[in-house]
Amino acid sequence: MATEKYLTVSALTKYLKRKFDADPYLGRVYLTGEISNFRMRPNAHQYFSLKDERAKISAIMFRSSFEKVKFRPEEGMKVLVVGRISLYEATGNYQIYVEKMEPDGVGALYQAYEQLKKKLAAEGLFSAPKRKLPLFPQRIAVITSRSGAVIKDIMTTVRRRYPIAQLVLFPALVQGESAAADIVEKIHTVERSNNFDILIIGRGGGSIEDLWPFNEEMVARAIYDCDIPVISSVGHETDTTIADLVADVRAATPTAAAELAVPVLNDELLKINQVKMRLYQAFKAELKIKEQQLLKLRSSYVFQQPERLYEGYLQKLDYFDKRAGQAAQAIVSVHERRFARVLSRLREAAPIESVRLNEKQIEYLQERLRKAEMTFLEQKEQRVKAAIVSLDMLSPLKIMTRGYSYVSQDKHVIKSVKHLTKKQQIEIHFADGNATAEIKEIKEEQDNDR
Repeated sequence: MATEKYLTVSALTKYLKRKFDADPYLGRVYLTGEISNFRMRPNAHQYFSLKDERAKISAIMFRSSFEKVKFRPEEGMKVLVVGRISLYEATGNYQIYVEKMEPDGVGALYQAYEQLKKKLAAEGLFSAPKRKLPLFPQRIAVITSRSGAVIKDIMTTVRRRYPIAQLVLFPALVQGESAAADIVEKIHTVERSNNFDILIIGRGGGSIEDLWPFNEEMVARAIYDCDIPVISSVGHETDTTIADLVADVRAATPTAAAELAVPVLNDELLKINQVKMRLYQAFKAELKIKEQQLLKLRSSYVFQQPERLYEGYLQKLDYFDKRAGQAAQAIVSVHERRFARVLSRLREAAPIESVRLNEKQIEYLQERLRKAEMTFLEQKEQRVKAAIVSLDMLSPLKIMTRGYSYVSQDKHVIKSVKHLTKKQQIEIHFADGNATAEIKEIKEEQDNDR
């Protein structure tokens, strides 16, 4: 069987890939479909599928292309994509290599705007407490285009309303891809200066594309983290950017931003004059009241007859002096009576009488002790004598004086004839001496029961 007609899988796959790549209709394809199997891979290529009711195609979007997408793709989102169709040789699957992508039915920028708005709102950047603007700012920083109408309107308004305030322009790009980073850098520069009371960020009107730098997340977070109160004036009154929502105050126009930032100097001077006049009138009225009080005090008897001021105190002093003398006399009388009673008791309980009584008591106790000792000794002597008599009665020597003796051999007492043998030398002990004897005959008493 000839095998020359058979192709390898790799050869067929390469052939099909060349067909896909060479087809002019597949080099640039405009496709609509629903995103499926999407999982965000940060800083990497994105792999997903596009499908409709009847078919599905694999899709890949390289990192360089995906970084240009202004919105966040989500599962089930319907999108419009532009790309080329090719075949992946390793698996033999054809897929679309997406170069551009935007939501179907809604602009990509608007979709990105809504997604970022939802994200920042969930984090609380919009609902966080807003900082109050100072009433009388001295230095105001403005971040906007150098040559735009915004800075001119702000300068004109501030010069007209509050010319003593100092305006400092920090020119920045307000349109284009580099604008967001430039605005953030200028915000940080203002913060590092640390000598500004208010920061105004603004630009004129335009399309959503023109205003897009003020919808970037980095700009929103820089405004939120800024230590200086921020007024946002971006676009026209109908335009609302993310920067407007994060800022402490939103102004519809640059002129309105300047009016919010500074008061009207003439109005403030008028208020100061009015306060000055009210203060003068209040001081004058208070001074009049004090003068009337002074006249009343001068006409008082205290100043007309000052001796009347202390007449009552002199009378009280005499009264208390008399009461003090009576109280002292009463205290002395009480102590005298108490002393007399103590002296009488002391005489009754004189120490000499107590000593005499104690001496007699000691003599009596000594006599009793002597008698007790004699009685105790006599009792002990009688007990000793009785014990001697008892011991004497129980003494073996006393018994031997009555004719008793005992037999021993080698200092051992012999208690039975069974321990004796004929011709055995024994020793007989008497009360008045010893005698040595020899056993000649041994007779044992017979038991009567036998």
